[in-house]
Amino acid sequence: MRRCCEGVGLPCLFKGVGMASPRPPKYLLVFDFDETIINENSDDSIVRAAPGQALPEHIRQTFREGFYNEYMQRVLAYMGDQGVKMGDFKTVYENIPLSPGMPDLFQFLSKNHELFEIILISDANMFGIECSLRAAGFYSLFRKIFSNPSSFDKRGYFTLGPYHSHKCLDCPANMCKRKILTEYLAERAQEEVEFERVFYVGDGANDFCPSVTLTSADVAFPRKAYPMHRMTQEMEKKQPGAFQATVVPWESAAEVARYLQEVLKKKC
Repeated sequence: MRRCCEGVGLPCLFKGVGMASPRPPKYLLVFDFDETIINENSDDSIVRAAPGQALPEHIRQTFREGFYNEYMQRVLAYMGDQGVKMGDFKTVYENIPLSPGMPDLFQFLSKNHELFEIILISDANMFGIECSLRAAGFYSLFRKIFSNPSSFDKRGYFTLGPYHSHKCLDCPANMCKRKILTEYLAERAQEEVEFERVFYVGDGANDFCPSVTLTSADVAFPRKAYPMHRMTQEMEKKQPGAFQATVVPWESAAEVARYLQEVLKKKC
């Protein structure tokens, strides 16, 4: 069983003495957003609101690897100059399709909400995520959403900022999901919340970084044939056993729901 402080560098808060009666099993379920919950990259999707549904070459040429957040700030400034308003962005976000099987997974989680604490960690933006999840009817499932801050300024321009700064060499300059997850586990440990297992559902290279910190009790659900899946396979080849979590690739999120259903059955 995962102790409250496991993997977060804190002294253990519980030693089994004087503890209250055990609560029902409680699991932490972590989701990515782009190409995980939704079936597209939302930053690419909003270009549909731009004139001609395309960006000019001089904007696209400013992209630098690892600095996508800064690039999107320039994209949004251009779209603001072109008269794209909040309602235009909202319409796009609300119509991005969910990934295959995701409604099935969310329905399962709705029925078993008392057993799962659910958070979302995404390098997209808060406004877009909230629009999408509210339109799909699943916003209330999430205890907390971690994403880049976004708002609309006095001109009506959609503005975006970085989430934080960090020292991880493997992640984009504006967000390290490992740092966010580690700090979240530490915060919940301070609040005396213990997770028996962590489940992580993602697709990208920035989802691989936090998944490396998972323990042998935990499960990583990488989307099949996406970067996170390829990176777990490469790590297993180069360093057998180094990736500790159980790896369960998925094409449909219904497969994730079935796996979690089996976990609950075994607890009965």
